[in-house]
Amino acid sequence: MSGHSKWSSIKHKKGAADAKRGKVFTLHAKLIALAARSGGDPSMNPSLRSAIDRAKGDNVPNANIDRAVKKGSGADKNAAAYEEITYEGFGPDGSVFMVDCITDNKNRTLTNVRTIWTKNGGNMGSAGTVAWKFDKKAFLLVDVAGTDAEEAELALMDSGADDMAEVDGKFELYADPKQLTTVKNAVEALGYKVEKDELIWKAKEDMKVTDVAVAKKIMKLMEMIDEDDDVSQISSNVDFDESILAELG
Repeated sequence: MSGHSKWSSIKHKKGAADAKRGKVFTLHAKLIALAARSGGDPSMNPSLRSAIDRAKGDNVPNANIDRAVKKGSGADKNAAAYEEITYEGFGPDGSVFMVDCITDNKNRTLTNVRTIWTKNGGNMGSAGTVAWKFDKKAFLLVDVAGTDAEEAELALMDSGADDMAEVDGKFELYADPKQLTTVKNAVEALGYKVEKDELIWKAKEDMKVTDVAVAKKIMKLMEMIDEDDDVSQISSNVDFDESILAELG
């Protein structure tokens, strides 16, 4: 299980994603509001268009999307102003984390995330203590169903991605963050479905976890951080062995 997407995959395997649908809707609303600050017309704002597309992919109601656009574009004068912030920290047994948040109150978010970290076997680091272990990347999860894997891989090499990996019959593509839209358009032009596209933190080196006790501690920390409403994404260097996931599941 590769790079940044471990936690997303783990949540899927543990069935946690559906249980957090309310948070998913709220997160999409925040992302749309952030993108809408550069303009409320998706035809003129590619970032907003992408944010709306991702929200629709997760079945966010149109009414929620419309409200979020109004909040971000300034049409709703009483809307809270959101900002993005990233926290760095350490977990059990040498694990490291990048935690992205979207918040309207940085003091609240900092206090909550730091408390969760401390109470669950980790500690928050200062800026720069962990970030050097990661690269910022554009990430796309591509479904090539119905196509031979080798044929699909050859075709995807011309998409503009600088790295890729086949995982569970799908392809994870990585590219320069500025090339996200370009690569997505190229993949879709090939006739493949882009199931997910986002900017992520990709660990330069993975830490393989084969001990169940250690895995449980790391999993608990991830779950507790993820439950905070202001947390939008968790990235880690942790690579859980598939046998560990089966046992935890």
